[in-house]
This record gives sequence, structure tokens and C-alpha cells, in this order.
Amino acid sequence: MTIYKNSISIKAWAEEDRPREKLLLRGRQNVSDAELIAILLGSGNRNETAVSLAQRILKTNSNNLNRLSRLSVSDLKKFNGIGQAKAITLIAALELGRRRQLSEILNRHKILSSNDAYQLIGPLIGDLNHEEFWVVFLNRANRVIDKKRISSGGVSGTVVDAKIIFKLALEKLASSVILYHNHPSGNLNPSSNDLELTRKIKSGAKLLDISVLDHIIIAETGYFSFADEAVL
Repeated sequence: MTIYKNSISIKAWAEEDRPREKLLLRGRQNVSDAELIAILLGSGNRNETAVSLAQRILKTNSNNLNRLSRLSVSDLKKFNGIGQAKAITLIAALELGRRRQLSEILNRHKILSSNDAYQLIGPLIGDLNHEEFWVVFLNRANRVIDKKRISSGGVSGTVVDAKIIFKLALEKLASSVILYHNHPSGNLNPSSNDLELTRKIKSGAKLLDISVLDHIIIAETGYFSFADEAVL
């Protein structure tokens, strides 16, 4: 890994070592995460270059971009040299990366496994600090019609109205649905409330000739599929 001396301005580096120039000369695949963040920041502070600051931000977050994407504007502003504008720029760039990943998954359309289902919503809610409940609506060929957030709550739970799910499913002429919610705690095991809610929605959907294909609990580290574990 290239070591950058804090006391040397980026302008004093060899041209091929400057982040922007390095991207132009060597291609984006040869630029490190810290260098990409430095390009977004544009400058560091009195004691650090943009790259040194970026390296420190990454190190503080275990060099994990997923952890970095969870930081708020106020969290980022705690780093010397990061004001509101730079913080917003970083958050916007990380969110674009998340949406790009989701767009690639949506283009596949058809859900053939629990992993396909997880990949559809996991990038949206896997790293949230609060709980959300989502539903994906599918046609008879298991192709995605639409996805909707049903509710958003706190760290330990969110209120779900089954009637909203049934109303949307009927409006979209969905043949089946997949349920999702995240556990910010990282615990993937379903609670008694999760099991009861799933039974309630599955029972109500059956009366409308709508199948509940799965209920997926999502955390930053992975997922739990009710269908795969035979608890649906």
C-alpha cells in the first residue's frame, strides 16, 4: 500500500501518484478506496492531505465501506477537514453505489431462490440503524412487479398493517409476495412476533389467492429465510 506523508501537499507528489491523475493514467480499477474518497473530498486539513484524511476515515470504520455508508452528516463532520458539503458529497456517492447495485439486481427480474430475493432488498435495508418492513410483489412467473416499503420504525421494531399489504397486492394484481424486514441488532433469528406476523399475513393472503413465498430477515452480515428454514 502506498504511504502518504501528511506534510507533503498532493500537488508536490509525482503526477502518477495524485488520485485524479492516477485514475486518468492507470484507470479507476487501480485507484484505492482511500484515493477515490480523496477525489470526492478534494482537500484535507492543515495537518493531513485528502488521501491521509480518507485513510483515517476508512481506518476508523474498519476499512469497511458498508460501515462508512451508515454514517450521518454529523458523524462525518467529527473528522477535522470534513464540513457539511464534503459530508453530503460522500453520502451521495455511497448512496449512488448502493442504488447501482440494486438496479443491476432489478434487471434480473425473476426470483428463483431466497438469495435472489435477498439481493433485491438487502442492499436497501441491511445496514440501516432502524427497522423497516418491505414487500416485493410478483406475478405467476415469479417476476417482480414492484417493491414497497410498508413501514419504518425504531431500533427494536416497526408496526406492520397487513391490510396495506393486501390492498397493494390486489391493486398490482400480484399472485405472490415476499416479506422482508431488517434486524439492526444483527441477530438473524426470528422473534415470536415475527413468526406470528408471518402466520397472520400468510393466512389472510390465502383467502385472496395470494401466496407468501418467503419472509426474509436481513442483517448486515446476511439473511434468514423462513422458506429455507421450513418455518413459513
